[in-house]
Amino acid sequence: MNMTEHNIQAGNKVSLLKALLKLLPEDAVLHEEEDLHPYECDGLSAYRHLPMIVVLPDTFEQVQAVLRLCYQCEVPVVARGAGTGLSGGALPLDNGVLLSLAKFKDIIHIDPKRRIARVQPGVRNLAISQAVDQFGLYYAPDPSSQIACTIGGNVAENSGGVHCLKYGLTVHNIQQLKIITIDGELLTIGGSGLDSAGYDLLALMTGSEGMLGVIVEVTVKLLPKPERAQVILAAFDNVVKAGEAVGNIISAGIIPAGLEMMDKLAISAAEDFVHAGYPLDAEAILLCELDGTNEEVSEHVAKVREVLQQSGATEVRTAKDEAERLTFWKGRKAAFPAVGRLSPDYYCMDGTIPRKQLPRVLEAMAELSKDYNLPVANVFHAGDGNLHPLILYDANIPGELERTEEFGGKILELCVEVGGTITGEHGVGIEKINQMCVQFNPLELTQFHAVKAAFDPQSLLNPGKAVPTLHRCAEFGAMHVHKGELPFPELERF
Repeated sequence: MNMTEHNIQAGNKVSLLKALLKLLPEDAVLHEEEDLHPYECDGLSAYRHLPMIVVLPDTFEQVQAVLRLCYQCEVPVVARGAGTGLSGGALPLDNGVLLSLAKFKDIIHIDPKRRIARVQPGVRNLAISQAVDQFGLYYAPDPSSQIACTIGGNVAENSGGVHCLKYGLTVHNIQQLKIITIDGELLTIGGSGLDSAGYDLLALMTGSEGMLGVIVEVTVKLLPKPERAQVILAAFDNVVKAGEAVGNIISAGIIPAGLEMMDKLAISAAEDFVHAGYPLDAEAILLCELDGTNEEVSEHVAKVREVLQQSGATEVRTAKDEAERLTFWKGRKAAFPAVGRLSPDYYCMDGTIPRKQLPRVLEAMAELSKDYNLPVANVFHAGDGNLHPLILYDANIPGELERTEEFGGKILELCVEVGGTITGEHGVGIEKINQMCVQFNPLELTQFHAVKAAFDPQSLLNPGKAVPTLHRCAEFGAMHVHKGELPFPELERF
């Protein structure tokens, strides 16, 4: 950057800062470098970038005013929730505003008769279930980060969780959104009924990664707590056998509330961290939760135990009480941080495949692990084929991050090859933007850009994320563009 360009950028920042301070209290506008660092990345910490300015509004009107100002000044805006995302979707821009929704943390209204709750986007996922527990209700999607992640971010990424097999992703568990467009218009998407006329914009907004509008209110659907829930733990001496058992359970006509798989590395890490009672000699374990009426659960537990034994399980254990059930799940939900104890760094992938392809893909990933000489801990939503391989590496070793990224890209391309997709719940962000070129053809990508332009013609909302340009895809096909190189040419990587 030459001095003239620097002065122009600095001048723009000063002018924008003055304008923002007229719209928001002084403590809601951050611009000093030391105040910006907490916002430089999301959960994908390998990519970091300081925003130009961070704003923390606490009313609809303030969000509208900020967006209108940025629209008029043609300044990019990146919306941010709790920052727990794992695809770089909330990575800021050095010439843009980072719009934090952290202050929007009120549960506005709970209607137990209609089984809905209206909440602000900064409400934590788990807080919803805690608030409605007194009515015998809960909110079904439960990402591993549910203690910290927010409902606004869940909608932006279409998050799932361990119970998504039976109860669906975020898109299946929300009824209405209020969003603010880049030019400051407040829109209501969806309705008070179970269906509404016109295009399904609610589904379009869910998983749109902050590229179409800023979510300021969510109406979630609530479910009655089941009469009984029971977890079965099954151990296997072979990862492929465990993968085959997943399909056998579904083929038996049983849809578990959750069906999770962990391999030996993940088992060891979680057990050492949580002491859940996992068998350390197993190559893989399945956690299968069945819920419903007491009679229904008893029948299904007996059937699933039989299927697991026929599938080659070396041990089948049923949680003896609610405390042990919660402990089994605690180990699974703590697996991501637990694996962090095995290596200086790990890279969490997120691809989805048809269940029948689990054995093939697990074998192929094991071979890739050998080829790249990088260990992989597998912990994932086996029931719906949503893989979360954790690639262990050391960023302090020159070139190892790049090799890890290449390995991760191969896993995602393998998912596409077997009929799957490059993401199940973490989103594309910047992490998987090159693999979008593998999954979609130019005509499909052109349509994605057309949808983006319909909501945001100047491409100011979270630009450069999720949907690659055709030029980028052409270069990636020729292996000329390294992952993460565009659209952040000065990206600091750790």
